[in-house]
Amino acid sequence: MLSVVTDYLTEALGHVEEDRSGSLAGYIPELAAADPHCLGAAFAMVDGTVYGAGDVDTAFTIQSISKPFVYALALADRGFEEVLAKVGVEPSGEAFNQISLEPGSGRPLNPMINAGAITAHSLVGSHDLDAAERTRRVIAGLSAFAGRPLSVDESVCSSEMAHAHRNLAIAHMLRSYGILDDDPRAVVDGYIRQCSVLVTARDLAIMAATLADHGLNPLSGERVVSESVIRQVLSVMATCGMYDAAGDWATQVGIPAKSGVAGGLIGALPGQVGIATFSPRLDAHGNSVRGVALFEQFSGDMGLHVMSVPPAARAVVRSHYVDGTGADAIRVVQMQGGIRFAGAEKIVREVIDASPTEPAVALDLTLVFSLDDVAQRMLAEIARRLTGEGRRVYVVDPEAVFPSTWLTQAGPVDVVTTLPRSTAQ
Repeated sequence: MLSVVTDYLTEALGHVEEDRSGSLAGYIPELAAADPHCLGAAFAMVDGTVYGAGDVDTAFTIQSISKPFVYALALADRGFEEVLAKVGVEPSGEAFNQISLEPGSGRPLNPMINAGAITAHSLVGSHDLDAAERTRRVIAGLSAFAGRPLSVDESVCSSEMAHAHRNLAIAHMLRSYGILDDDPRAVVDGYIRQCSVLVTARDLAIMAATLADHGLNPLSGERVVSESVIRQVLSVMATCGMYDAAGDWATQVGIPAKSGVAGGLIGALPGQVGIATFSPRLDAHGNSVRGVALFEQFSGDMGLHVMSVPPAARAVVRSHYVDGTGADAIRVVQMQGGIRFAGAEKIVREVIDASPTEPAVALDLTLVFSLDDVAQRMLAEIARRLTGEGRRVYVVDPEAVFPSTWLTQAGPVDVVTTLPRSTAQ
């Protein structure tokens, strides 16, 4: 039996299949020869399950979709301070190939436009790498995001390099400002090889899912980059990933995204799913016409807009009761779901409002599947204050969702796997 997700993707492709608007990227001869009828879409879940429909295994070049991943590699290799000194994070409101540099400093406005992406490429790896070694590091990094070895389409690479006049002009401008330290032509050559890496929609969905799962590749289990790097990358994708259409995208679709002129389009919804589409015809912004339509449908049908957050905090306390009487009484606060700041605040308020007088308090996490860092700190502080008042505190944590780091600072807390019972029954 086919999954309902696969059926949904097939149906969604049918809704856009007859749209023949837009045109191929004619300024690059190899891309102008692409099959305009190709159409595919894939969802990659953060556990590695992939659903696809249409041309999800057709190879094409990654192009500008490489930009957020290479930006992530630069941040990981050189650190935030060095990268941010040379590449900003402000939306340009301009097309991808505009020479958008800050007045005075010459710093590109963000890493999603070509000026910023060329600079980001130059910052991958250590300072002592030559151009060829840096490019190998970039391709290896992209392969780590995809969970398999990727290669370069040499014909597309040669075609793009033969028409790279604008990128070369941008690189020379960057060199004149001291943003690039290396030979501009060598940097552009590496950047174009980066853009000429072959992928499929299935690959891109996995790469997007790696972003969605905080830098963990769902197939290999490898941590490609840190969580702090992923947060930075997704933030820039949300504001700059769709160039001069970024505002419309943010309001109508609301998924951090990146497009490429070969017709690929990715979106990463944190904690949930990586999405990829492939359709080569482009709109005036350089984004896939049918890809944009598919993302609009996905977001609307399934409530994937990042601002569509369920009010889970209201139901975070499942039950609150006292077991037993007198010296054997235990106050039990049973929680549920995934708990973040708002949920933890609800629990803190519940305990404070109750003003426990019982000799023991149990914080029951049996039905909790995740606690973020701030929730851990807040619950640990409640436990510390309760032990400071002379109460015995139990943390019921059979699935070990609460690491011991914070609890060790909370005093004599008993971490147990089952709820203790009062002896007065």
